[in-house]
Amino acid sequence: MTNRLKGTGVALITPFLKNGQIDFAALEKLVEDEIQNGIDYLVALGTTSESPALSQKEKEEVVRTVVAVNAGRVAVLRGLGGPNTLELVEQLHTLDFTGVDAILSVTPYYNRPSQEGVYRHYHTLSDHSPLPIILYNVPKRTGCNIEADTTLRLANDCPNIIAVKEASGNLNQIMRIVKHKPAEFSVISGDDAITLPLIAAGADGLISVVANAFPKEVSTMVRLARQDKIAEARAIHLALLDFTQACFKEGSPAGIKALMWLQGKIQNQLRLPQAPVSETLVEKFKLLLEDRQ
Repeated sequence: MTNRLKGTGVALITPFLKNGQIDFAALEKLVEDEIQNGIDYLVALGTTSESPALSQKEKEEVVRTVVAVNAGRVAVLRGLGGPNTLELVEQLHTLDFTGVDAILSVTPYYNRPSQEGVYRHYHTLSDHSPLPIILYNVPKRTGCNIEADTTLRLANDCPNIIAVKEASGNLNQIMRIVKHKPAEFSVISGDDAITLPLIAAGADGLISVVANAFPKEVSTMVRLARQDKIAEARAIHLALLDFTQACFKEGSPAGIKALMWLQGKIQNQLRLPQAPVSETLVEKFKLLLEDRQ
C-alpha cells in the first residue's frame, strides 16, 4: 500500500447544488477528471470535503460514489478521525470499507490531548483498524500538533500506521520525521505551497487541494520533483503559486471552490459555516485564469 501513496493524492471537494444537496453528477465528473489527468490516489471525506457539515448518510454516499467511479484504478483513502476515540473504534468495526485502501485520520481536535494522549489514541485505532492508517497532522485546524517524536514512535510501534500527511508547515519537524522514519513509512505533504522543498528534502508526495482545479499540472510537478528534475518541477510550482496562495487567502475549501466554479466544474456552493469568498478574490481568480490563456 505504501508504494501507492508515493505521488499525488487529491483531497476531493464535495460539490453542492443550489438547493444544498450534494451534486453527485459533478462529483463523478471530478473523480474521472482527476484520474484521467494523472492523479495517483483519491482522498474522500478529507478536510476539503466539508465533511463536518455532511450527515453520516451523505458521507457513505460520497465514498460509494468515489469508489464506483474509480473502479479500482487508483488507491482511495477515506477520512475518518475526530476527538472521540471510542466512537472511531466503533466506526472502524461497523462502516463499509469496500473499495477503500487506507484511512486518513486527523488528529483529535478541540480536546487538545497531550502527546501521550495522541499516541494512545492512534495506537488504539491501529489495534482496531481493518485498513492501513495515515496520520493527518493539521494543527492550524485542530489545535493539536503531532510532534515529530510522537509520529516516529507510532511509525515504529504500529505496523499498520504507514504514513503521515504533514500539514503543520513546520519544515524542521517534517524533515526530522523524514530523516528518522522507518524506511517503509511515507511522509506526505499536506500543504501545496511547500511541497516542492519537502520532496527535495525527502518527502514522498502531496495530498493536494489545488489539484481539484489543476490535476495535470500538480501531478506532473510532483512526478518531476520525485525524479529530481527540480528545475522543471519548479517552473510548474511557480506557475501555480499565485493560484495556490489565492486558494487559501479566505479559507479552504471556499477558495478552491470559487476557482473551480470559474473553470465551469462546479457550482459555487458551500455549507455553513463555510461561506463563499469575496468578490475581490473572485476577480483575482479571473485575472489569473486570463493570464494563463
